[in-house]
Amino acid sequence: MAIIHKASVTPSKTALIEAWLDGRPWAGRGRDQVLGKYRFDDPEGEVGVEAFLIRRGDRLLHLPLTYRGAPLAGHEDHLVGTMEHSTLGTRWVYDGTEDEVSVACFRRALNGEQSQADLEVWEGGRLVARREQQVLLRVEPGADGDGAGAAHGGRLVLPHVLDPQPRGRSRLRARWGDQQAVVAALS
Repeated sequence: MAIIHKASVTPSKTALIEAWLDGRPWAGRGRDQVLGKYRFDDPEGEVGVEAFLIRRGDRLLHLPLTYRGAPLAGHEDHLVGTMEHSTLGTRWVYDGTEDEVSVACFRRALNGEQSQADLEVWEGGRLVARREQQVLLRVEPGADGDGAGAAHGGRLVLPHVLDPQPRGRSRLRARWGDQQAVVAALS
């Protein structure tokens, strides 16, 4: 399960995301609207994995992030920024499309080996609530697949811009409200 601490975070996740997206040519321009988010569990329990769906201008963006308790060596170019978490301390936030923990979560999900995380809210060392995911995921065969099962192996397609949606033998479809998009695929 993904543990969510009742805590303050500075800067906020949305402020950190907006500042980072402003420096990315693929992100386009416009006001950011967070449409929803979802989480995966790191099997080792060390790295937070959370993905945001964001409308920015006319673009639908998918932004997987990882939260780490220490810098990730060799990934300075993929650092989104740092945040101060009132419970966990400094968090180094990375582009999850380039972080091996996040990439492995998406690959396992596409192979039917990992589900979304259960969300638990903790305060003062005790469980105070459970939350539903804002975005629900399901694996489906893609147009390139035969529907016979998971596409073990293959190249992971994990784009930031979801227009057009990724193609592959196995696809991960996200649903939020009455909207949906494919966020990842194995080709």
